[in-house]
Amino acid sequence: MKQPLFFLLILLAFSSCKPSEARRPVSSNSGSFIDASIKRNKQLNESEYARIASYIAASKTDFTPSEYGFWYRYNTKLDQDAQTPKFGNKVTYTYNVRTLEGRVIYTEEDLKTQTYYIDQQELFTGLRKGLKLMKESESVTFIFPSQQAYGYYGDNNQIGSNLPLICEVSLLKITTN
Repeated sequence: MKQPLFFLLILLAFSSCKPSEARRPVSSNSGSFIDASIKRNKQLNESEYARIASYIAASKTDFTPSEYGFWYRYNTKLDQDAQTPKFGNKVTYTYNVRTLEGRVIYTEEDLKTQTYYIDQQELFTGLRKGLKLMKESESVTFIFPSQQAYGYYGDNNQIGSNLPLICEVSLLKITTN
């Protein structure tokens, strides 16, 4: 009596073991949110670049496109072979911020004189790259698309979401380390 029960248990044990199957997800994601986000961002960039091109054409001054994705023109340019700031140099500068429509967001008085250690402190991307193009005692007007400025979030104060900016920057001093 024990032998048939034993064989039955062994047969049951081997027949119940089957390879495991992968579980299927309860819901699947098609990636449509990402596709819609990409499309929305491309449209935003196109409209910003069109607004910037319109501003440049209306200003009747020559702005130079930079390799970093913004435009600039010199208000005061030094022709001598002065050095530009390098990694770790301390720069002292003043600047103001306004919209393409000319609305002043921050004046030089609001922002006061700033100091920044090149590539060692937080600063919005466009200004960080723009300061590296300047020499001591130069003044430059930059046009930053929103992704080079404060982007989607703004500055949580006066700069709104996805806002292209114009900054007039004066580099007062470069201190090398």
